[in-house]
Amino acid sequence: MKLIVGLGNPGDKYAGVRHNLGFMVVDELGKRGKGKGESWKYEEKFKSEILDFTLNALRLTLVKPQTYMNNSGMAVQALVDYFKIAPEDVIIIHDELDLPLGKIKVRIGGAGAGHHGIESIIKILGTDKFIRVRLGIGNLKTQSSEHKGASVSAEKFVLEPFIRSETGSVKHMIKQALKALDELLDKGLEYAQNQFN
Repeated sequence: MKLIVGLGNPGDKYAGVRHNLGFMVVDELGKRGKGKGESWKYEEKFKSEILDFTLNALRLTLVKPQTYMNNSGMAVQALVDYFKIAPEDVIIIHDELDLPLGKIKVRIGGAGAGHHGIESIIKILGTDKFIRVRLGIGNLKTQSSEHKGASVSAEKFVLEPFIRSETGSVKHMIKQALKALDELLDKGLEYAQNQFN
């Protein structure tokens, strides 16, 4: 069993903001299961919306934590404990300010790099050995050296919606993220890293 967790914040207020890119990807992946009787359900014990379905004979559980980004670890730990899943069988999909818009990287382990959702998961699980599909949301302002405090507030930037000129890149990146997930599930981490990093 694989746990695929898209990170984001719940509620209409956050729909479509940069920080909710993880939710957008699992929503798209979940559409593959539609028409087979599956739909998203809120599970209080996991503090998450859950969608179970089978893809290419592999049982998947898609997850959208409803704990708000900074407490994502609470939901992930509840699921890992309940299903007795190894951290390596957890795939976290999240926005990444340090990557330019449209760039995807697949990795296992490493620090949270200022992403509060990832930091929460590492802290609560007590390990960084889970797989991440990192989706770039950075732009010239966030990538510049003065971004370290002056020109752009990272907290404000990630909670803004994508602007119109970015929508094509975002749609393409979501498609690529789904491809990366297919490769991860079908051919493994190393293959996916070679294709996307």
